[in-house]
Amino acid sequence: MGGGNGAKAAQKRERNAKNAGGAAKSQLKVNAKAMNIQCDTCKATFLSTTRENALTEHAVNKHSKTLVQCFPGFQAAAAAAAK
Repeated sequence: MGGGNGAKAAQKRERNAKNAGGAAKSQLKVNAKAMNIQCDTCKATFLSTTRENALTEHAVNKHSKTLVQCFPGFQAAAAAAAK
């Protein structure tokens, strides 16, 4: 009772897969390189776009320390980016 569209759809998917070429591109390596903020205490890494509030929260909640104690280079990086 149904049409033959299922076979057509499967053929189209196969054709599109052949035409797409190459493997799918992954964002994982790019994300790993962007994890360039590191806590000096526990060595946890954070994305370069992480805001000061999140880093301060990590320092206080995880280590009962200040932002500067856990991320001594963070202020310098923020000042350099502003220029």
